[in-house]
Amino acid sequence: MNIAVIFAGGSGHRMCTKDKPKQFLMIHGKPIIVHTIENFERHPQINGIIVVCIEKYIPYMEELKYRYRLEKIKSIVPGGKTGQLSIYNGLTAAEKLYKESGTIVLIHDGVRPLITEEEISANIASVKENGSAVTCSRTKETFVVIDKKGNVSEVPDRSSSFVAKAPQSFYLSDILAIQRKAISEGKTDIIDSCTLMRNYGYTLSVVEGSYENIKITTPEDFYMFRALYDARENRQLNEI
Repeated sequence: MNIAVIFAGGSGHRMCTKDKPKQFLMIHGKPIIVHTIENFERHPQINGIIVVCIEKYIPYMEELKYRYRLEKIKSIVPGGKTGQLSIYNGLTAAEKLYKESGTIVLIHDGVRPLITEEEISANIASVKENGSAVTCSRTKETFVVIDKKGNVSEVPDRSSSFVAKAPQSFYLSDILAIQRKAISEGKTDIIDSCTLMRNYGYTLSVVEGSYENIKITTPEDFYMFRALYDARENRQLNEI
């Protein structure tokens, strides 16, 4: 059993949206969150989808589910006080629905709509082989680590430097066990699932993905997504 937990709990402050969160902004007649979910809806290996949503937008998300025939969505649950707790809500909802041993969960950002079928497949295969999958892309530029004074303390080797993206995928039982351990220790605001798992000594395997797998956080990201979406559509037309 392979399921996706799609996190759509952000409020979009950095996007500077006035009327609605960024995941519900429209691109080519569909909200961003729908573009994202459709990639998992169409994938033949995905059996079910859990959406974690801002609580007051759950009725709207239910409406989108039926309007766009997102039939693999099995549950829409409210987010928590932090991103980590929101993901935990999604994982516990998944546990109630999918108790089978060996269930794989792909944790994905609702505002990362350019994920590909190949990347989803690679995540599933990596979990089966290695127990984990963190979708990453190679860095194009040198990056530096700074200290508390703002000085450069480290310049990592670019050849071994990657940017962690999503999906971040694990066996459901493994990620839930670590989540519960962290929460019991008062750790409820760890930045993402791969950081959480690594903090508890979990071995993480990399799935190298596309640079196009961007997260829409700022207005610049929104325009970039629109351009990339159009470019993909044009490529399809040229192949006809």
